[in-house]
Amino acid sequence: MFKTIKNAWSLPDLRKKILFTLLIIVVFRIGSVIQVPFLDTAALRSVMNPDDWSNTMLSYMNTLSGGAFSNATLFAMGITPYINSSIIIQLLCVAIPPLERLAREGEAGRRKISAITRYVTVGLGIIQGTAYYFYLLNSKVTLYNSGFELWFSAIVIILVFTAGTAVMMWLGEQINSHGIGNGISILLFAGIDAQFPQIINTLGQYWNLAVNGSTQFFFLVPLWVVLFVAVVWIITFMQDSERRIPIQYAKRVVGRKMYGGQSSHLPIKVALGGVLPIIFASSILSIPSTINLFLKIPAGEGFWGAFFAAFSTTGWLYMVLYFLFIIMFAYFYTSIQYNPVEITILKLTTAQFPVFVRVLRQLIISERFCQESL
Repeated sequence: MFKTIKNAWSLPDLRKKILFTLLIIVVFRIGSVIQVPFLDTAALRSVMNPDDWSNTMLSYMNTLSGGAFSNATLFAMGITPYINSSIIIQLLCVAIPPLERLAREGEAGRRKISAITRYVTVGLGIIQGTAYYFYLLNSKVTLYNSGFELWFSAIVIILVFTAGTAVMMWLGEQINSHGIGNGISILLFAGIDAQFPQIINTLGQYWNLAVNGSTQFFFLVPLWVVLFVAVVWIITFMQDSERRIPIQYAKRVVGRKMYGGQSSHLPIKVALGGVLPIIFASSILSIPSTINLFLKIPAGEGFWGAFFAAFSTTGWLYMVLYFLFIIMFAYFYTSIQYNPVEITILKLTTAQFPVFVRVLRQLIISERFCQESL
């Protein structure tokens, strides 16, 4: 691994891309600590406790934003609006024929879809920023609660949250163009990785307890580290795993020479849906807990108390629905992303199968002619 990093650093172009990506990450972390105006910092620290958001959508957003959400900073919305926008547009490309035609128009169509995704991202940023502002207002965190100052501060805070979403989307696109890797994935990793110092600090506290007499932590702390490394390895292995379907190209004779007869393979990822089915399932199941965060109904008190308690992460209903939703979304997302007919036609290029392509084209034309005649 170190040899690979050394070789990559020795290439000037790749070194520039690595440095550019690191610069974008630094800009992202700076924006994650700049607080929006017109907020009471002391009240914000006392009210915004991520431990109270367990199993809610707020905890999910705070994790993806690297703690920026709980601090109400410039990048508090994180990259979540862009992710939701991309997922919505992908689903609509299957359901709406005009978008489906755009997706098949090549580079020009993809540019138009990217532009639509950006507009939807800004719209979702405004909606989420407005909802977050009212949460701050109800929590008595804003400095102004009446009069013209209330309206002016509300507009400024919502616009700052929306601008932060647009800036993060732009930073991700800059990584795609001038850096390494996928920009959105890099920013997500940077946000989640920002909580590593807190985890290391917690492990250090447990290790100090082991030194001071709680000897069971001498076993539990190394066990946690081993399990963490094992989970990372399993996830990486499954993410990179692929099923290779062999492809044998037919031979053809031109004059006295024989062409073709080559063999290749069609790679198909085992986990084609990636982590998206898990994100979908956890987002939907966190909605009841998020609603109860505002209603504050005690567990077991009446019908709604029992209803919200049933969606606790420790409840059997949550576990069963979580399992079923992951399977359902994995099947649904895979069926959208992978179309066997389209993949097969893309693999059969005109250079390798000119006769097949001509016959297929003639069949399609004939079928359309028959449909028009009827």
